[in-house]
Amino acid sequence: MSAGWNEAPSGGALEGVKILDLSRVLAGPYATQILGDHGADVLKVEAPGGDETRRWGPPFIGDTSAYFMGINRNKRGVVLDLNEPTARDTLAALMAGADVLIENFKKGGLEKWGFSGERLEHDFPHLIHCRITGYGDEGPCGGLPAYDAALQAMSGMMSINGETGGRPLRVGVPVCDLVTGLNAVIGILMALQERSRSGKGQRVDVSLMDSGLSMLHPHSANFLATGKLPGLTGNAHPNITPYDTYETASGPIFLTVGSDRQFAKLCEVIGVVEVAQVERFASNASRCAHRSELKVLLEEALAKFEVVPLADQLNRAGVPCAPVLDMAQAFSHPQTPHNNMVWEHGGHRCVGAPVHLSRTPASFRKPPPALEE
Repeated sequence: MSAGWNEAPSGGALEGVKILDLSRVLAGPYATQILGDHGADVLKVEAPGGDETRRWGPPFIGDTSAYFMGINRNKRGVVLDLNEPTARDTLAALMAGADVLIENFKKGGLEKWGFSGERLEHDFPHLIHCRITGYGDEGPCGGLPAYDAALQAMSGMMSINGETGGRPLRVGVPVCDLVTGLNAVIGILMALQERSRSGKGQRVDVSLMDSGLSMLHPHSANFLATGKLPGLTGNAHPNITPYDTYETASGPIFLTVGSDRQFAKLCEVIGVVEVAQVERFASNASRCAHRSELKVLLEEALAKFEVVPLADQLNRAGVPCAPVLDMAQAFSHPQTPHNNMVWEHGGHRCVGAPVHLSRTPASFRKPPPALEE
């Protein structure tokens, strides 16, 4: 077996797939954690100083940040100084045994160490090379550095996130990075599937810019159809009403009413059947035209209800909704452990894998590697 590849069988769906992870920060490590959760043998290669997110704290778990620990489980670790010829030889030997190489170096990063695209294609024709960038390597912004928040701004995402009359806001989680990681996983799995027919690897390119643009639905669809710029609407949906937060006697509830039938049922449960029968509220289009008036009427009725029992009653009546929970409430909600969404290994607790396979489930086999482990 080639150097470095000696992982024990995992029992996962990707058992036997070898991932050489040269990525840092978030999108790449998040992608390889997903692949590792499902059984791939992931070898994380770090420079002598380590992935910079090891120091992105507090909080820290020991001397490593919780940030790093949250996206690097189910990997083994090795340190290589690629400025040294022997380290480059080791990397080449690892590539020879790997199925997938994933990296997010600056443009020309691999090339300066002697691993051009031409060499990869010639020497490792089986290798799937997943490259993650901010904007892509070419074009007006090709090769420019990028973190998630900058791409939320650049992709237009911030322009649709914020309260009416307020200023654009960054989404509170790094969605461009996370979705780029998901797109990397999708691309890698598609390339592995194609390789099973052709026997050949290929390059998979994903960028934060493209991922950001891809997430703008339905605002992007509305804009491309009409040329009209969307405004800031807070929690409200641009195409559906009632689809927003509404105050109750004990806190906000998020109503996500997607049909006239659901709207009629909502009005029945909260005791305002007559509202559903008013012509200006009879269809979604007319409700959208009178959304401010409708919100006042609904909140007058909702003021008589406690949020948690009301949400349960509405959901069981077929009206999708939820109380607005904080992090502690979300992780202590009984549905969370029921879905096995908190994992623990050696005292380290983390969010579980959200994709559940019946015969080959994801598993937590090893905690994130220590530097030089």
